[in-house]
Order: sequence, then structure tokens, then C-alpha cells
Amino acid sequence: MRRLAAVTVAAVTAAGLLTGCGGEENWAKKCSTTNMVVECAPEQRPLVSDVTGELLAGGTYDLANDRGKVVVVNFWGSWCAPCRAEADDLEKTYQATKAREVTFLGVNTRDDKDSAKAFERGYQVTYGSVYDFRGEVGLKFDVTQNAIPSTLILDRQGRIAAAIRRATTADELQPLVEKIAAEATG
Repeated sequence: MRRLAAVTVAAVTAAGLLTGCGGEENWAKKCSTTNMVVECAPEQRPLVSDVTGELLAGGTYDLANDRGKVVVVNFWGSWCAPCRAEADDLEKTYQATKAREVTFLGVNTRDDKDSAKAFERGYQVTYGSVYDFRGEVGLKFDVTQNAIPSTLILDRQGRIAAAIRRATTADELQPLVEKIAAEATG
């Protein structure tokens, strides 16, 4: 019965993700989109706040602690073949950009903890991931978030500067992260 309730909650949450939660404004419509990559000018970027969650490795994550850094947020599941395909590229980009005050955060969704932990070990992911079975943490980042995998890049003020609504590669992601990291803080 508990499993059925958990599946029902996950389905309702997923439906909310797919519909953008009803009346919420779709911020991405104001931005430029090419090949499922959304880039927003600073004045068009929505602020993300109040994001906290339980890390797969233990402890908690609070986005407020990363204010002043560029934060790359990747939504993934161990069950997702494109997530497996992009894992090495994400890690490569993380290693290449972390010295520029860039941090990465995974948001694991619709998964069980053991499978998610095995994924991180198997793909040698060194940045943390929030465990978000029901998709509630994902909604705090972006109510229009509906693709797994997808990646958000938050600027140093905590605003969504770019979104990649599909799997990505280091050749695509790293220049975008570096561009946002090079922006003057305001």
C-alpha cells in the first residue's frame, strides 16, 4: 500500500512538472531558445531561492550557501539512459570549472537511494546530489522543469541564466558555464 501511495505521489508530481504547475509563468518564453538550450539575459532571469534537500551521501544541501557561485544543477535518475550517457561530461565540466567558483549539484528524482548511490559510484561523480524521489526539490528550482535529464545554470545571484532541456556534452556545457562564470557580478 505504501508503494502504491509513493507511486501515486510521484505520478501527481510528474504531472505537475509536465504542466508547469498550472498558472505559473513560463520564464523561458522571455529568453532565447535554440535546440532545447534556453539562455536568458540578466534582466530576464528568474531568481531561485529556498532550495534545500537531503544529500544522497548524507547531510543537507542549502542553495543559500552557494550564493556568489555559479551553480550547475543537473536533474537525473539512474534509470535514465541519457543520464548515464552525460555523466562523464558533467564530471569533466565540473572538474574543469570548479576553480572559477563554479559548483555542481545533482538532483536525483524518481529513483531509489541504493540505485542512485550505485550510479554515483559507478560513474565516479564527485559532486553532491539531492535525493528528490517525489520531485519537490526540482519544483523549487524551476516549475517548468519537465525533462530528465536536464541542466540549469544559475548565475552568481542565484538566477537561472541557462537551461538545457535534454542530455548535454562537455563541449556544449563547459563554454556555457564559463560564459556565465565570467559575467560581472552586479
